[in-house]
Amino acid sequence: MRAEVQNAVGEIEKSIELLKQRLDWETAEFRLEEFNARVEDPNLWDDAAAAQKLMRERQTLVDAIDNVKALATDLSDNIEMIELGEMEDDAEVVGDAEKAIFTLKTTAAEKELEALLNGEADSNDTFLEINSGAGGTESCDWASMLARMYVRWAEKRGYTVELQSMTSGEEAGIKSAAYKITGHNAYGWLKSESGVHRLVRISPFDSAAKRHTSFSSVWVYPVVDDNIDIEVNPADIRIDTYRSSGAGGQHVNTTDSAVRITHNPTGIVVTSSEKSQHQNRDIAMKALKSRLYQQELDRRNAAINEAHENKGDAGWGNQIRSYVLQPYQMVKDLRTNHETSDTKGVLDGDLDGFMAATLAMDVSGKSRADAQGE
Repeated sequence: MRAEVQNAVGEIEKSIELLKQRLDWETAEFRLEEFNARVEDPNLWDDAAAAQKLMRERQTLVDAIDNVKALATDLSDNIEMIELGEMEDDAEVVGDAEKAIFTLKTTAAEKELEALLNGEADSNDTFLEINSGAGGTESCDWASMLARMYVRWAEKRGYTVELQSMTSGEEAGIKSAAYKITGHNAYGWLKSESGVHRLVRISPFDSAAKRHTSFSSVWVYPVVDDNIDIEVNPADIRIDTYRSSGAGGQHVNTTDSAVRITHNPTGIVVTSSEKSQHQNRDIAMKALKSRLYQQELDRRNAAINEAHENKGDAGWGNQIRSYVLQPYQMVKDLRTNHETSDTKGVLDGDLDGFMAATLAMDVSGKSRADAQGE
């Protein structure tokens, strides 16, 4: 076996071992048996919320066990194929198995990073807010590009994306948009995207074809589970109804029943523009509770709190990532220094490399080396 392939095998084995450690592999099967026994309880669905929570926890454990077993089986099978191919001097078999191992290395590394998503709300669904910043029409157009980028990213992962509210720009793009993204670890993956995003390009709105710099801010916060009790004093909120506005089309609803809730003590404002006023009030209240819960997470987690405080206004000096389309092609994260020249791919939703770099640097206070050291 070539040295390069042996190194890849070693990396996969390390990832599998880390996954087992994080899962407490020795007890995983016993815990699954306990879940299965509870699922068979005929009274389980007497409490629908508790039952749904139990089913989610069970499925998370099942997926984790299956992932480890699949990685170990694929690795063993491909090692055997290489050995068989070398014995029979079949270069094609060896080559195919080696390619499979290199692909498996990437998959194992991704699963390893997902195992580090162990924050209190990492597995939750998430809200994503985008707001245009300094730059006028340019910034509104940039905000719409970011919205498209995140929708594409979520859809590639198989997540469900629901538009909660949108305000169109005066000439182009959007002033703001809020989405709910549903899927396992949606918040854990997206939380590192909170901050100011900077775009440099030749403006399509400038007849002189000059280079412009635009800013938009992104804010990500978790959807609060039903079992997390967040109390909101009715005296602390103001509820307004209004006619929503938007450009129409697939992702925009335009109704007469949009709802805006303002939380006076914190200044938090949330909106929803679904089909009914009752539905909007419910969605907006859930969004408000999620925002308040995020504040509580920030207070408990100094690292996350510092990141949000450093986000600042959507303008010069506060960006976390730069997207340069002119005079060269480059997207660079200023926290991790992860970069790529594939700007088109990034704007089409290829964000996993940037998210993985941030997770590897600091997810729940653990780098990969720290986690392996445990």
